[in-house]
Amino acid sequence: MIKVAFLKTIRAWMLSHVRKIYKHRILLLFLMPGLVVMIINCYMPMIGLIMAFKKVNYTLGIIQSPFVGFDNFRFLFATSDIINITRNTILFNVIFIFGGLVLCVFTAIVLNEIHSRRASKLFQTVYMMPYFMSMVVVAYALYAFLAPSYGFFNATLFPALGLEPIQWYMKPEYWFFILPLVLFWVRTGGGSVYYIASITGIDGQLFEAACVDGATRFQQIRFITLPLLRTTMIILTVLNLGNIIRSDFGLFYQVTMNSAALYSVTDVLDTFVYRSLSTGANLGMVTAASLYQSAVGFACVLLTNFIIRKVDPDSALF
Repeated sequence: MIKVAFLKTIRAWMLSHVRKIYKHRILLLFLMPGLVVMIINCYMPMIGLIMAFKKVNYTLGIIQSPFVGFDNFRFLFATSDIINITRNTILFNVIFIFGGLVLCVFTAIVLNEIHSRRASKLFQTVYMMPYFMSMVVVAYALYAFLAPSYGFFNATLFPALGLEPIQWYMKPEYWFFILPLVLFWVRTGGGSVYYIASITGIDGQLFEAACVDGATRFQQIRFITLPLLRTTMIILTVLNLGNIIRSDFGLFYQVTMNSAALYSVTDVLDTFVYRSLSTGANLGMVTAASLYQSAVGFACVLLTNFIIRKVDPDSALF
């Protein structure tokens, strides 16, 4: 009897899902191209994670390479610099995530307050231009200002002010401020697009009612715009926290010109892995580092979402 009841339950469950699939067949058909692309680009490459547990031998291939268990993960923690590298990675990303959040929201609100359509489009274009620039281009643009002998600061500005030239690429203490400024300049325009779209979607009647009640523009921003942007802010922050142990490789490698004198501040996990691979490290060790980054990022997303669900369940991702 139990077996028959169980089979009937399974059959009813399958029939209900088949009916739902048939009912939404058109929507699922539209979903298929994106789903196929996601599977090919995001899930099929995950098969290569097996390399994290093997000592890859190119003559034998990935499958036939010897299994070494967790030996590759010792590559990350055997170096004496791992604490410094992890600190740099997390600290910079915390600054980037929360500093970028404030700047993106501020930029979106300011652009929304520009009532001239032509001026608004002009400023949006100016803000967005750096977002489409390669970090290689950004690196050389910055080098034009910071070059030791002919850079704008050392060759023009500092002599005019009676100051001594600064060897920027030999002084790590300055880069704790330079790198965030460069990233904010490059990414703020693109990051503000999400918030501009959210502000555009706010019902205009709310602002009209606030005006009738005598609310100033600042009060409208404080009590209408910011509360209605909260969900977008939380979602984007949680997703960004998933990459807290990853870094913008171009920013830390290209912009710093890979100067060894700056490693104490600018060396992060991505640049460390790249240099290890370029100097002959086993591919399995590099894969282990990437798996470690993904695992920590996934844990950060789960933890952050758990905290948000306890504080404000409606704003949680899942």
